[in-house]
Amino acid sequence: MTFLNPPTGAAPTPEPEAPDLAHLAARWVRWVARHRQPTSPIADRSGRHAGRHQPADVWFLAGTHGGSVQRSCVVPSGRPLFFPAFCWWQVGGGTGPAEADLGATGHAQLDGLPIALTPAGSAEPFPVRGFFNNVVTMWPWSVPVSCWGLWALIPPPGPGRHKLHFGGTDGGRFWVEAQYQIEVR
Repeated sequence: MTFLNPPTGAAPTPEPEAPDLAHLAARWVRWVARHRQPTSPIADRSGRHAGRHQPADVWFLAGTHGGSVQRSCVVPSGRPLFFPAFCWWQVGGGTGPAEADLGATGHAQLDGLPIALTPAGSAEPFPVRGFFNNVVTMWPWSVPVSCWGLWALIPPPGPGRHKLHFGGTDGGRFWVEAQYQIEVR
């Protein structure tokens, strides 16, 4: 825990703990793996499948397998938004922390205002059990997966319509871009 600089003579006050983005990233990968290919949130061209298998405490959003997409979705009021501007995952093999992609860059904006991205990856491979033909593991049994990405966690947006735009690149030829029209109800 870190402490904020207190006024002279005052006791230090603890800084709020940052959310564990690596844990959220692992949950996000598991969320993606819960979908078969036709309903994958990453392959979804319209946002039609955005609400499938969402947890009760956060709303996950997805980029693409490369290239650009425009989606629309309805998000329940009170849910923070979590997504990667850029990420990768590795199935099977290896131990230890996920390797950072040092050439990766990303960006995110909500209603035209920049959103901070935080690099985070798994400290160890974590088990992912998906459906047959899912985009993460391809298999219906548990498989170890590592991930790393540039992630955003946005506090719950207020009711109404919002524009979310995010994307990233590996610094080479691979890039992703997603534009969401979000209605919070």
